[in-house]
Amino acid sequence: MTVLLSPFHLDERLDGPWPLEAEATIDPALPEAGAWERMAVIAVDVADAVAAALRDARVPVVLSGDCVAALAVVAGVQAAGVEPTVVWLDAHGDVQSPETSASGYLGGMPIRQLVGGADRTVPDALALRPIDEADIVLLDGRDLDPPEATFIAGSRIRHLPLQPVVVPCPIVLHVDLDVVDARDAPGLLFPVEDGPSLDMVVAVLQQLVERNDVVAISIACTTWERSGHAARRIAELLAAAA
Repeated sequence: MTVLLSPFHLDERLDGPWPLEAEATIDPALPEAGAWERMAVIAVDVADAVAAALRDARVPVVLSGDCVAALAVVAGVQAAGVEPTVVWLDAHGDVQSPETSASGYLGGMPIRQLVGGADRTVPDALALRPIDEADIVLLDGRDLDPPEATFIAGSRIRHLPLQPVVVPCPIVLHVDLDVVDARDAPGLLFPVEDGPSLDMVVAVLQQLVERNDVVAISIACTTWERSGHAARRIAELLAAAA
């Protein structure tokens, strides 16, 4: 296992403290450019670090401030010669596009980018090969905007309640901390109530890593410090399991 830190929320740097000690921190100089172009620079370095860890037979655990970092994790796994299924734990759908997003929040688009849609700046910089929709498993996704619900219903993405699925091929496991009920994870940027408790999320994650071949892990939280106990518990569990 190796812990990689990408201390950014989109293209803005975050301060710690972080729940795990990182072996490497991805902190490139960013150009004066648009947000997607700046995120592409970060993503390329994350992908390179993920691929290097896998070639050394280590499972990379990437800590970041947003779900866009998961694109880089998948690209790094592909670069190491593995075609993964992606298991994605999130309160949100993350299948927006620039045309459907009412807020314009760039962190709400990465699953759509994984399957070949939305803005292509980061995927193209990564040479990311699109993931087949049937190879995406969205667990929870309890807070969908209407365009997201429509897209998922018409897709082959597997959208399931939070549960310990078993996938027959290697997986990239992505966890957005907001999958945890907002009452158990205070201080989140986009909290969502009426979700699974921290204990339930931890139990499902434990079973996911025990029952599947997890080749890389991505954990996203914009507010690591404010989310405190929940962030540490999930990060420590996944790092130990890797």
